Amino acid sequence: MVLVLATLSTYGVLLTLTGVPIVSAAGVATLATGLSLISNIKRRVLGEPLVFSDFALMGAVFQYPQFYLSALRLWQAMVLVVGLGGLVLTVVLLSNAALAPRLVGAGLTFGTAAGLALALSGLRLASFAAVPDPEVDVARLGLVPCLLAHWHAWRAMPDPPPCEATPIIGGARQLVVIVQCESFSDPADLFGDAALVLPGLERARAIAWESGRLAVSGFGAYTMRTEYGVLFGLPENRLGARRFDPYLTAAREASWALPNRLAPESWDRWFVHPHDLRFYGRDRIMPQAGFDTLVGPEAFVPPASGQGRYVTDAAITDQILDLAAHAPRAGLIYAVTIENHGPWPAAADASVSLGASYVELLRHGDLMLIRLMAELPRLGRPVTLCFFGDHRPSIPGVSEPGPDRHTPYVIVRFAADGTPMPGRGGTRDLEPAALHHAILSAIHLGEAKG
Repeated sequence: MVLVLATLSTYGVLLTLTGVPIVSAAGVATLATGLSLISNIKRRVLGEPLVFSDFALMGAVFQYPQFYLSALRLWQAMVLVVGLGGLVLTVVLLSNAALAPRLVGAGLTFGTAAGLALALSGLRLASFAAVPDPEVDVARLGLVPCLLAHWHAWRAMPDPPPCEATPIIGGARQLVVIVQCESFSDPADLFGDAALVLPGLERARAIAWESGRLAVSGFGAYTMRTEYGVLFGLPENRLGARRFDPYLTAAREASWALPNRLAPESWDRWFVHPHDLRFYGRDRIMPQAGFDTLVGPEAFVPPASGQGRYVTDAAITDQILDLAAHAPRAGLIYAVTIENHGPWPAAADASVSLGASYVELLRHGDLMLIRLMAELPRLGRPVTLCFFGDHRPSIPGVSEPGPDRHTPYVIVRFAADGTPMPGRGGTRDLEPAALHHAILSAIHLGEAKG
């Protein structure tokens, strides 16, 4: 019923615009084909079909095409461009000024919209668990009903109650540095090759207060899901349909954000990211989350020739260390890297490794971890350093969607004299929201023990 009503409603809209039944029907078929093609491409590359929140990123496709178009094969891009162009051209050339079909289209649109709302309510109540699963739900319902049902469930989600925890006073002048490293994974684990071990990651694990695997839900994308979990601490199983893009509603949950858990009268709180902060609405969300200062792309020199298209991890390390060295009060620095964002060019000799360029950039991230572990303890104050990967890379033939999606995380604590603080022992697998609470525990310990 949802599919039938959605089809008739779309047909009604196109009929109202064109006044030509056959053109409207062709438009519905073209849109359905385009949705299926895009969803199938996305599922192949990212391991997840199209979800309703992807439509909120349509503007980003035109602002940052390098993030999206690289996933398309040439023929797929041509089909989408030709199909969209043909649809627009057909509508323009074959539309007429007839009033009667438009009145029928408008009536059909409004009538089916009302029925669609009722059908979606019934579908949501009868068929959906508390945690929508796009893979399972598309298989059960089909793509269009799943998109609409998830959107309807998202609109009905209540906001969580405000966080009432007492803000943490930064009396110990401790420094908390959190690095969300783009596409960072353990190559020895990812490729099953012990020779690819990262020395910085191994050193961090050896002295870590806590370390293990981070169970991120996205693959090859959806940085904001991991970022939200670590910053806001609300687990995905409590978010319902909001989990697909939690930043769409993050402003309503700002009291739970890590910076807002720190007393503003004694903490400085920086968010550092060398990419357009309007992406995912970070320019709006991060101040509401409690960050005093946003350090965006204007604070960085563009990468030099031969350094790739994005600001380097080394440059972000310099920025972090500069902020840390001049922080008079307790400080939280949350940094998001971007150097290792795809697409990654294939190695010259494919028999060596198609992921050679990816592994090389991983080593740049590892050098960042090495520098931070070496220089932050010299500041003469308690330090908590958390370093983690936001998701695994999507590299055809090298790293493709599968059941294993975890990335590494480490939390290293240093006393004011630079001595590593003992940890809990062993490793622990965490979801991003649980990592948030582990960081909070480390901050509380930093205040208690200095």
